[in-house]
Amino acid sequence: MVLSWVITLYTLWQMVEMHEMVPGKRFDRYHELGQHAFGEKLGLWVVVPLQLMCEVGVDIVYVVTGGTSMKKIYNVLYPDGKEIRSTWFYVAFGALHCFLSHLPSFNSITAISFFAALMSLSYSTIAWVASVRKGVQPTVSYGPRSATPKAQVFDFFSGLGDVAFAFAGHNVVLEIQATIPSTPGKPSKGPMWKGVVIAYLVVAACYFPVAFCGYLVFGNQVEDNVLVSLEKPVYLIVAANAFVLVHVIGSYQVFAMPVFDMMESFLVKQMHFKPIFTMLVAITLPFFGGLLSFLGGFSFAPTSYYIPCIIWLIIYKPKRFSLSWFANYICIGIGLILTILGPIGGMISLIHSSETFKIFS
Repeated sequence: MVLSWVITLYTLWQMVEMHEMVPGKRFDRYHELGQHAFGEKLGLWVVVPLQLMCEVGVDIVYVVTGGTSMKKIYNVLYPDGKEIRSTWFYVAFGALHCFLSHLPSFNSITAISFFAALMSLSYSTIAWVASVRKGVQPTVSYGPRSATPKAQVFDFFSGLGDVAFAFAGHNVVLEIQATIPSTPGKPSKGPMWKGVVIAYLVVAACYFPVAFCGYLVFGNQVEDNVLVSLEKPVYLIVAANAFVLVHVIGSYQVFAMPVFDMMESFLVKQMHFKPIFTMLVAITLPFFGGLLSFLGGFSFAPTSYYIPCIIWLIIYKPKRFSLSWFANYICIGIGLILTILGPIGGMISLIHSSETFKIFS
């Protein structure tokens, strides 16, 4: 996890630096940077499909996360209430975004975006503090979940995909940097890099304590979402899940808007396609862990781990065997491993989860 944090922070720095590497020009979209490095046509084919899969994939996971948090709140507050299918919670979350997606611009949900960022730190703190307060469980086990060596290998692959999914800002960083004013004397990379560092420190404060404390307390039986493993204190757990809900509501739109920017004119205006695809996939495959692993390896590893490094090598051509040369090739190698192994583990996880799953249940 720490290695992934360091690598993706490094590749994010590369993208911030390359935003204005050509005097008088700003690469405001990931695919524009790809086109500059690989050529007009090849750059589009290298970047756009992966970027779309990342952004759509994140939003699918957010629908699952938001719906799961809504159901958890209901179950905790009404333990004896009528059982409601998970599907309806996913529909409710998707319906909300059908409304938010029609607002004029991202500035229309500035308040939601601000609270979404604040909620991330809040629910993460609640999760790890509540886990520590609960204490290490009597039946805790830190061994492999699966009994056979083959299954353990696939679990390891799935874990690699989860790690690759964790840091996904690369797919929208250039779009965000494009909103920052820039002059020759004060280029946008200055304030943007400061923002990235602060964001990554906050991410570390959120992710690491939750992962380490959750595993310490629950061992290999911890749920994909540690808040699902926690039951008491009731109102604190309800508050944490509500914070998760607010967080994914705001975050969904951050990743959705570049997709709308690229696809709206064709799918909506010409094909009359309704923007509820992510909700339908989430209802059909509501498997948080499997989706994370598959998408993390298949699309996030390329865009976050090694495409920025490849572009850097093509454009800046660092001296062979220099520190920059070694750093980029190491990142590329690790990213390729994640791209190959992560989807295998994720797919196996999805297959196993679907064996006992009744669609639209």
